[in-house]
Amino acid sequence: MTPKIARFLSHHQPATPCLVMDIDRVEENFRTLQRSLPLARIYYAVKANPAPQVLQRLVRLSSFFDAASAEEIELCLAAGARPEAISFGNTIKKVSAIRQAHNAGVAMYAFDSREELEKLAEHAPGARVYCRILVENEGADWPLSRKFGTTIESARELMLAAGDMGLDPYGLSFHVGSQQTTTRAYEVAIGRVAMLFTDLTDAGVKLRMINLGGGFPTRYRDDVPEIDRFSDAIMRAMTGHFGNALPEMVVEPGRFIVGDAGLVSAEVVLVSQRDRSDPVRWVYLDIGRFGGLAETEGESIKYRIATPHDGSAMGPVAIAGPTCDGADILYEKSNYRLPLALQSGDRVELLSTGAYVTTYASTRFNGFAPLAEYYL
Repeated sequence: MTPKIARFLSHHQPATPCLVMDIDRVEENFRTLQRSLPLARIYYAVKANPAPQVLQRLVRLSSFFDAASAEEIELCLAAGARPEAISFGNTIKKVSAIRQAHNAGVAMYAFDSREELEKLAEHAPGARVYCRILVENEGADWPLSRKFGTTIESARELMLAAGDMGLDPYGLSFHVGSQQTTTRAYEVAIGRVAMLFTDLTDAGVKLRMINLGGGFPTRYRDDVPEIDRFSDAIMRAMTGHFGNALPEMVVEPGRFIVGDAGLVSAEVVLVSQRDRSDPVRWVYLDIGRFGGLAETEGESIKYRIATPHDGSAMGPVAIAGPTCDGADILYEKSNYRLPLALQSGDRVELLSTGAYVTTYASTRFNGFAPLAEYYL
């Protein structure tokens, strides 16, 4: 919790549940990544938090943007981003979205299949394209490996075909998974992509760029490596494979930029001990998986929770949301412990919830209003 957020909560006590973001921390995180990876262009992953206040600050910082839809492209443009600073990074795009992006001046597009490449050739002629490679996501708390990416062999064929279709075969990309906690994932992925890059270059394809994706972690309940550990591993791998002839480098951080810049303030609705012989209490909050905490599915992302009774005696808990859906359980197996003094009506803060919360929030499931948002 930043001092600015602490002051806001103390002075205003906004109704819960709500997200409170410190935009200065967004800028601080962006500049930290810039210093750590000075040779890489930063394309902020808009899906992490597309609030106008976030996008406008990043535009001022000369950020680039990774958009997943025509709607996200429109948000970036409305915030002042130049169309040439936007990459349409989703490999699954409607024809209408491709046309809209192309007409707006967006020039760079991701793909991972022949069908998508053919759509781009027809509806975004001459565009820069980059092929997403399937890589392992071991070490990621939120893996992305099954839905996206293609094999090295297929990528080679597609990139050779791209030029014949009138497109500019610009580069290759991968994603090691969101909330990636190991540096080895990047090293292995860079090695795979570097071999293909060299092979295609030898075959006459004028590749210029490697997109390293996102995945840089935010600290939740457990410690994670500092960003310099990742940047050092990335640059060792890149120079090890390319020497001084480094291609252009792109990174697509989302969580790292906005994750710890915000928190969710919530209210305890109920504390229940169902069985007197069982020490586990059930703590129900006024926000759950359908209110924006979708990344607790499978108990993957484990948020830190601050309470007004921190420092007092603790006991085991299961934590759930307020809806009537049985799937609305945040944590039951992750050994969460909260103060025994916690009771209905207490305010609690879920820390580092600036990423992937507002965008995952449902619209009025059970009648609950969408999450309120405050940007400071």
